[in-house]
Amino acid sequence: MELKKDSNAVSIDMLLIVHSEKRRAAQGAHSDRPADPGAPPQRRGGFQGVGNGIRRWQKLEGNDLHGTQLTVEVHPRDAMPQLFKKFSLAKRLQVDRNGNTRPRQPGGKDTHAYPWDRSSLKSMPLDLRQFEKLDTYASQVTVKSGLEELVSDLLQEAHSDLEIVRAIWIWICHHIEYDIEAAQEKDRQAFKPTAILQTQKTNCDGYAGLFERMCRIAGVQCMTVPGYSKGFGYQPGQSFSGEFDHAWNAVFLEGRWHLVDSTWGSGLVDSSTSKFTFLYNEFYFLTHPALFIEDHFPDNKNWQLLKPPQSLRQFENNMYHKSEFYNKGMLSAQPQTSIIKTVNGKATVTIESCAPTQFMFMLNGKQEHGLLSLRKNGMKLDVYPPTAGDHKLQIFAKGNSEIYSSVLEYTLKCHCADVDVRLPAELHQPVGPSWFSEQMGITKPSHTEPVIYTSDGRCSVSFGVEEGISVLASLHGDDGPVTEETQRRYIFQLHREKRTELKVQLPHAGKFALKIFVKKRQEPGNYLFVFNYLICCTNTKVNWPVFPESFGNWGVDNELLEPLSGVLPANRNVPFKLKLHGIAKALVKGQDTWPLTLSPEGYWEGSCSTAGCREVYVMVLENANHSFYSYILKYQVNAQ
Repeated sequence: MELKKDSNAVSIDMLLIVHSEKRRAAQGAHSDRPADPGAPPQRRGGFQGVGNGIRRWQKLEGNDLHGTQLTVEVHPRDAMPQLFKKFSLAKRLQVDRNGNTRPRQPGGKDTHAYPWDRSSLKSMPLDLRQFEKLDTYASQVTVKSGLEELVSDLLQEAHSDLEIVRAIWIWICHHIEYDIEAAQEKDRQAFKPTAILQTQKTNCDGYAGLFERMCRIAGVQCMTVPGYSKGFGYQPGQSFSGEFDHAWNAVFLEGRWHLVDSTWGSGLVDSSTSKFTFLYNEFYFLTHPALFIEDHFPDNKNWQLLKPPQSLRQFENNMYHKSEFYNKGMLSAQPQTSIIKTVNGKATVTIESCAPTQFMFMLNGKQEHGLLSLRKNGMKLDVYPPTAGDHKLQIFAKGNSEIYSSVLEYTLKCHCADVDVRLPAELHQPVGPSWFSEQMGITKPSHTEPVIYTSDGRCSVSFGVEEGISVLASLHGDDGPVTEETQRRYIFQLHREKRTELKVQLPHAGKFALKIFVKKRQEPGNYLFVFNYLICCTNTKVNWPVFPESFGNWGVDNELLEPLSGVLPANRNVPFKLKLHGIAKALVKGQDTWPLTLSPEGYWEGSCSTAGCREVYVMVLENANHSFYSYILKYQVNAQ
């Protein structure tokens, strides 16, 4: 055994590299025949130790040791071993006489079918739960000295190539932040692994270079892949030319190449502040190539790992689904192009998801000019740009978290806006009942569609309400001053046999948002918005008054049959008819007092004169033994 020792190698970590070379027998087979370039890369026999740990690559047994020369190097930490230099990155595409190659180019068995078959977001079967312990460990490893020792520490809990790649990926994504200034200045020194470990900052070239270097130290074949990307600053429909703007990696696992992007796995850059934030993104670890191509176009089409590969023009024109689109369970979206031309001033977008999902949208930064309806597995959005020209449409999804994330972005090109479509500014999302309203306690609605048309300015909406749920509704239009009181006074709420009815009277023609809120009676806090209807009326003669004002003692099961108008005519006898539960007496009070009597059918009936008064009240006595009456309804009387 030949031992080469550096004179400086005193009290330093050792890196043991064992290189084996079979001695040729005089009559033996020719070992200098080049290996089949299409065959999967083979690891060399021997051991590799990193830092204080030694990792066995392949067991050398029996005759394998016969006639084998072992070379051991002892060198300072961070120094490049001679045998590593022999297989340096600069020579990664060379083949020696013995057929030992650097990573081969991807071939047919590496490719995946395009388009995506929806089977998995990953390019190989993975159960992410198997990585929970490893991920926790790798994310907490700290840099002690050099890169080799860092890799050695990470390998303490990694026992397969897949786990090695995972540990390196997790460490980089949780410790290296994107250096915006260095990226803009193109400071090449900042992208070297030693500099990255010191500053723990770099750009995409540095991320990819560091990932490749750490994989190679650990004995996993890895390549850096340059190309174009739809990343920070990308605009839908833009074209790509000139030098490449991004870099990522390909790793060889279980006989195939796979794709990773640790830059985008580590976090994101805020477009408004240009600041980086750590935000781990699992999507870019071993991403399915049919999904990876949506925002990564490599310099060499072979690294798409697709069959058939995509052209640059296809890459530019194809719809860009953001990673959160898939992370939150989306499957597809229509249309499949990032630029939409409106038809008669309207554009429609639909999304299919694998589970019920909440969505919202923004047009030019505002939640206006659109009707978004939730479906059991997806949503439908109709957008009406208010003016001709280009408009930015963003769609957000909630998924399992409480945070909405941007999943799609379109550019709408509107040749001519539909001026007849003016949606109320208060029309929030979603519009119409759905799985979500049912989840919130509202069931079996009388109107399942989001838009209600009325010719006379009146409509009635009813739905089932689960036990213990209170409902609140309000009406919103864009014309004229509207107070919080009048928003509710054009709606009268009735309850019949576990169903709630909302009687609506419009103050004038136009479009109105009927907003519906719910709250659990036994819980504190505010009412929660659930959904709204869009009510449309084109009859310009419509001019309905408000309903009577109701007070807290108006019972949830009470029913008002007449008068429904909250404004009574002056100097008239007005009939009253109500169904009131759990009361002893009822009366109407104007200038005088008129009692109501209980009919055999269970209605309190009577009449009242409006002469000489401005207000009329309905009052009830709940206990016959008491003398205190409570107000339950209030009417206004027209001036004479």
